[in-house]
Amino acid sequence: SMPFRLCLKKKKSPVPLGRSIFQKHIPPIQQNYQALLESCLKSKRLFTDDTFPAHISSIGTGALLKKLPRNLQWKRPHALHKSPVFYAANRKQLDLCQGLVENCWFLAALEALTFHQDILAAVVPQNQSFERKYAGIFHFRFWHFGEWVDVVVDDRLPVNEAGELLFVSSVYKNVFWGALLEKAYAKLYGSYEDLQIGQVSEALVDFTGGVNTRIKLAEAPPDLWDILTRATYSRSLMGCQTHLGVYFPSVSLPCIQATKVLKNGLVAGHAYTVTGIRKVTCQYGPENLVRLRNPWGKIEWKGDWSDSSYKWELLSPKEKILLRKKKEDGEFWMSLRDFKIHFVDLMICKLTPDLMSQEDGKKWMYSLKSGRWVKGSTAGGSLGFCNGNFWMNPQYWLNVLPVEDSKKSPSSCNVVISLMQKHSSKHRNRAPHLFIGFLLYKVNTFLLSFFPEQYQESNRKLPPGFFTRHQPVNKHQVFLDEREVTHDFHLEPCVYVIVPSTLEPQQESEFILRVFSRKHILRKRFLMGFFNTLKEIVDRYEGKIWEDFFTKHFEQKKKILKFSSISQNPEINAVQLQRILNNISWRNFQNFRLRFSLDSCQGILALLDLNATGTLSIQEFRVLWKRLLFYLEVFQKRDTNRSGKLDLVELHAAVQETGISLSNEVCNLMAIRYGDPDLQISFESFVCFMLRVEIMGEAFRNLTQDGKGIYLRESE
Repeated sequence: SMPFRLCLKKKKSPVPLGRSIFQKHIPPIQQNYQALLESCLKSKRLFTDDTFPAHISSIGTGALLKKLPRNLQWKRPHALHKSPVFYAANRKQLDLCQGLVENCWFLAALEALTFHQDILAAVVPQNQSFERKYAGIFHFRFWHFGEWVDVVVDDRLPVNEAGELLFVSSVYKNVFWGALLEKAYAKLYGSYEDLQIGQVSEALVDFTGGVNTRIKLAEAPPDLWDILTRATYSRSLMGCQTHLGVYFPSVSLPCIQATKVLKNGLVAGHAYTVTGIRKVTCQYGPENLVRLRNPWGKIEWKGDWSDSSYKWELLSPKEKILLRKKKEDGEFWMSLRDFKIHFVDLMICKLTPDLMSQEDGKKWMYSLKSGRWVKGSTAGGSLGFCNGNFWMNPQYWLNVLPVEDSKKSPSSCNVVISLMQKHSSKHRNRAPHLFIGFLLYKVNTFLLSFFPEQYQESNRKLPPGFFTRHQPVNKHQVFLDEREVTHDFHLEPCVYVIVPSTLEPQQESEFILRVFSRKHILRKRFLMGFFNTLKEIVDRYEGKIWEDFFTKHFEQKKKILKFSSISQNPEINAVQLQRILNNISWRNFQNFRLRFSLDSCQGILALLDLNATGTLSIQEFRVLWKRLLFYLEVFQKRDTNRSGKLDLVELHAAVQETGISLSNEVCNLMAIRYGDPDLQISFESFVCFMLRVEIMGEAFRNLTQDGKGIYLRESE
């Protein structure tokens, strides 16, 4: 953490004797984007944000100033490029590059965001541009201590004399969403310099409001690959970091130490984005691979499975073509074994906390409580200080309830508890984090019924004696000087008490406590107000449609499809794929009997079956299913007359809608190949058509050296 720096002293107002001032968290400035936009358009002027001015004060006051060029200027994108673009939706991957601010942790999280367009759209509203309704004003949404806040900025960006952006920029020089998002994030936390130190996990939560799981790779669970697989195909965001040399797990990751490039190509003390996984079939057997990206957009791993590794020759030509990239773009593959050796932490941020529970798609309840530790009142400190004041800390009653449809035993419920401290300063790095944690106690229901007047009527806390006589559920709680501490529990249905605290007594701060489970009730006092605001979280990015389908049409059809009951990872052949797809209740296709032919299913399987086994794994099928849902949405949008088919004009529009650029000639040829005699394209044909276009495009991008053409050997 940063050393504490004193702020400018202000004259204090008199305080009554015996009382102290509690330093409350300063909420972000609220500005109405729509009202400001309309005002600027009406007066025909460009917006200037006085709350985060184009001034050195918005950059910072410390070491970052020494890196700035002599002639720093603030310019709008129209002055930097003849045709600026806010957001390029047709880019498969929106490559961003780090600038002078050493915020690799922020960039790694931001890069993870670009792989999930729907999640990205929640943070980066897409209806913004430099043309239509342009007034020099933009806005972004961040999850900030329990609520989504809208942050407004003007588009004046710091540049050097040559007109190059000083901070985050895009590989495509006319794209500016990344630079503007970074400016909004800097405004939220005080200045650009306040982004110098941080952790990937913090930014992932700020982008999603999700819950973090941190895995120490040196102590990785044996089912790490299964966890990565579930995370990849449940729309989770993942980041990781390399060793600092001497690594202290509670210390934030300052990129100022991350300038050492090791012989193996990795950067010491650096954050990376996990961009994908793949199980490949080598000549010696299967190999689990992890794909990573350096947020610098360059400098890659040089070991096994790197771009130039001999290992690629062990794969089939098709698998090699589709996975291998010979580009210095910062993205590379490495084996899971090497990943565990060379990286310290894996951070997984999921919008629902079912990642570790294997209960994907079930509805989870989410409760949030705000609290504070106040000197002389509720700042009791931890039990470790043996001060007898631990009971003074805030206490929260948690009633964990059984769930009938849980796959697990009714005696075991998955519960995730998260404690997050709020900084009191406007600047996130002006004061270090406190060491925080929480203890969880099981409460004997006999105690509650035997002393009802003590714990129910007076709403009193559990007394000091309770904590001396009882052991917490989490006996080995570690207090960390991090913004958020999260733990997963397997609890039997019962009543519990959560006691959040700082490590040392008399330390003040505000905090939020979040609890996620399938079913629970969280209260500040026992029996105080039975009804709480409980939000059901559904992983809307995974989609309930998928979960309903997977439960009804996959698990229940194992016998029909003749899957081995012993196999944990069934494979799907073309006939089974046809049966699955033809048993789905497709939305908005009730009027048409939607059928996939065996020929189409064989074609789909040939495209997606990378290891040439003649079957699809569950992992490959999930990829297909998510593409099908996307294609269905596009198809329905462009099938304006609800005929169940697309004509040539609608087909052109549908392809454009997917973000793929095809010439009229190619589109017409595809209509001849996949259409009926009247050149009408059914949904089945549209799926085969789009899958082929996407796969071929991916193969070209991986093989081309200059973006213009490719050279193929005979086998390829």
